[in-house]
Formats: sequence, C-alpha cells, structure tokens
Amino acid sequence: MNILVTGANGQLGSELRRIASQSKQCDTWLFTDIEELDITDEAAVELFVKTNDVELIINCAAYTNVNGAESNVALCDKLNHLAPGILARIATKAFCRLVHISTDYVFNGNHFLPYTEEDEPCPDSVYGCTKWEGEKAVLAIHPQAIIIRTAWLYSTYGNNFVKTMLKMGRERPSVGVVFDQIGTPTYARDLALAIDRIIHCVAWVPGIYHYTNEGVCSWYDFTLAIFDYAGINGRCNVRPLHTADYPTPARRPPYSVLDKTKIKLTYGVEIPHWTVSLKECIEELKNKG
Repeated sequence: MNILVTGANGQLGSELRRIASQSKQCDTWLFTDIEELDITDEAAVELFVKTNDVELIINCAAYTNVNGAESNVALCDKLNHLAPGILARIATKAFCRLVHISTDYVFNGNHFLPYTEEDEPCPDSVYGCTKWEGEKAVLAIHPQAIIIRTAWLYSTYGNNFVKTMLKMGRERPSVGVVFDQIGTPTYARDLALAIDRIIHCVAWVPGIYHYTNEGVCSWYDFTLAIFDYAGINGRCNVRPLHTADYPTPARRPPYSVLDKTKIKLTYGVEIPHWTVSLKECIEELKNKG
C-alpha cells in the first residue's frame, strides 16, 4: 500500500515515521510537510497522488496554535477547513482512502460527561470552529473517510506540554497550572499505533472516532505526574490556578474527556492508561538526555 502522510514533521507524523521504519508490512510510506507538498494547492496534491499512486492519505497537518488562531482566522481556516476538503476531493477522484485527524476542541466543554461521536459539536474558539468545518467538508466530499478526534497530544518529538513542563520544572522555583480544565493526555505514539492498526484492518469502517489514552485528569494533575516521573518533585512547587487566573485569547473547553468505546469495539484497539504512557515517554526523554 502506498501511504501519504501530510504534516509529517509534527508529533503524530514523526511517530508514524517511527512505525514505518520498524514495520514488517509491505507498504511504501510517503512523508510530506509543507516543504514537500502544500496541501492548500489542489493541483499539486492531485499531481502528487497520481504520480505516486497513493492509496491512502493520513492527514496530520493542521494549524494548531490555538491562541494564534484567534488573530489568524484566514490562515487557520485555510489549513484546518479548506485543505482537508482538498484532500477529500483528490482522495475521492483517486479512489483513495483518507484518515483525517481532528480535535476535542470541536466541543465547548460544557457537557461534563465523556463526549461520544454522536454528540453534536459546539466549538467555542476559532481553532475549534475551523476543525469542525474541516470534519464536515471531509465527510461531505468523502463519506468513506475516517476522522479521529484526539486531545492533549504529547510525544518525545516537537514542542508540547510535557517538554515545556519539564523545562520549567528544572528552571523555576514554582509554576502555576490550571486545575479546572479536565481531559485526558494522549501519547502520540499510542495514537500512531492505533492508526496503523486501523489502516491494516481487513474491514474499513468509515466515520468519526475518538482516541485519547484512558483515564481523566486536570492539567494540574498532569503536571504533578510529569514532575513525579521525571524525578523533579520538590524542586519546583506546582500551584493550582483557576482558568480565570490564566486568561488566554482562545477559550479552552473546561471538560473535554472523549469516550473511546466506538474505536475499541470497531477496531479492537487497546488503549493504555495515560500514566503508563507518560512514564514511557519520560523514560525515553531521559535516555535521549
């Protein structure tokens, strides 16, 4: 199978590269980012897919600067809404399968029960709105596509909350973290493994799926665990903050726990608890120095 991965230099794309390098499957992986393929250029995408006989597209590309999106609406919409529509059109013309990555930000977080795929999206930020528009564009053009919503992504690659907290924990005497935003961290490696399982399943079941690690925590709890597993507890005091104490341009969902029942039942995906995966990530970071 010839597989195109867009946004391949990000956290999830980097984890898919790792899987590809270790896989025993007879696949040809084509990893691209903006330097190799501009997914907002429809002609370029069509030529790339045709030239490389692409059979599956995994779209990891997105505008993910949640605060920056509030003042960069056009660019955010171009990458999160219009570009997925382009990929869906080309995939449909080429009889190509499509996996598109979305986000918990399509929900406003006022639910206080784990969100299922049947819950109606109600985004409350530019980022969330553009990702929701992207989902709708993909499914309207390519009904056989798979959309996977995830949340609180981190990995050993790129910039993310875990790395930021590790740096701050080693450099500062104290740090304030919000305790009233609740969700679930997602190790990008686990998500990449789930995607790899899905694309190699005999049955392709299109639709929207949710994937995060198991369990629930606040950003404050997440930070305490990071410090604990990294062995820097006591060096940096973690102070719980209300969201109101830490204002940001974009509104964050106060509760964005995603129900993973559908993906587990449909594809037999086994999902580790977030604490298990966090330990694994931190151990790898330690080994990397």
